[in-house]
Amino acid sequence: MYAAIGAAIAVLVGIGAGLGIGIATGKSNEAIARQPEAAGKITSNLLLGCALAEATAIYGLLVALLLIFMQ
Repeated sequence: MYAAIGAAIAVLVGIGAGLGIGIATGKSNEAIARQPEAAGKITSNLLLGCALAEATAIYGLLVALLLIFMQ
């Protein structure tokens, strides 16, 4: 029972990652619209940030799976 509750809480990390990626994408689009000549540098920083945010979501999923299957 407690493992399922812990797994549900661990999966909620995905919500934070999704919100973070959405906000970062919107801000990068605004930055590219203001300075189109800096699009390459902005895009590379965006991709690095999105990869780090996705990594946290994957860690949360991994913790949730471990809590469910390693009881």
